[in-house]
Amino acid sequence: MKGFRTSYNGWTLPKKRIFSSPFRNFGRLNNISKLTCFAIALALKDAGMDFSVNRKRNIGTISTGASGSFQTDMIYFKDYLDSGRTLSRGNLFIYTLPSSPSGEAAIYFGLRGPLFYISSPYNSMKKAVTTASEIIFFDQVHAMLAGMSEEDCAAYFVLKKSKSSSGSLCDLEQAVRILNRNPAFDAMIEEFTYLKRGDIIQ
Repeated sequence: MKGFRTSYNGWTLPKKRIFSSPFRNFGRLNNISKLTCFAIALALKDAGMDFSVNRKRNIGTISTGASGSFQTDMIYFKDYLDSGRTLSRGNLFIYTLPSSPSGEAAIYFGLRGPLFYISSPYNSMKKAVTTASEIIFFDQVHAMLAGMSEEDCAAYFVLKKSKSSSGSLCDLEQAVRILNRNPAFDAMIEEFTYLKRGDIIQ
């Protein structure tokens, strides 16, 4: 199993430096979808995987998060009330599913593999990573994206089945150890960042 790549991003990332081709209707995405697309673009680049809007790839995606689509659901319901309980904006409705952000990414990046959202009461990132590894193990796809998306942050890993670990951040066992030690988002990102720099204590 080839190791993991991770990316963490905030609101200052320049779109033209992240996406290799124009992202049509990017402006209409909600905040969490924008961050998800940023994070997945960076993860794919970090893993040395080129992507194109016109090239379909058998890569799946598993996403997770503490809040799901709750914030968007509340915005949608408020808009529904403000509209006299008769209708609400369709652009809000499409994000009332927690899988919508990764769905937007799959459309843009041409990812044709399975797409799931996992809700877990504790350490959901670990659950997403281990589930993605199981899907690869059973040869359903050759690679999986596994990650977490929230309103203010996102991180994704690329998991690949490979006999060689060349270019990998780490293997599955090491990644799970880090996730067990650091279920909190910031601590997890910090340790993977140290690992990428090569100065982490194993």
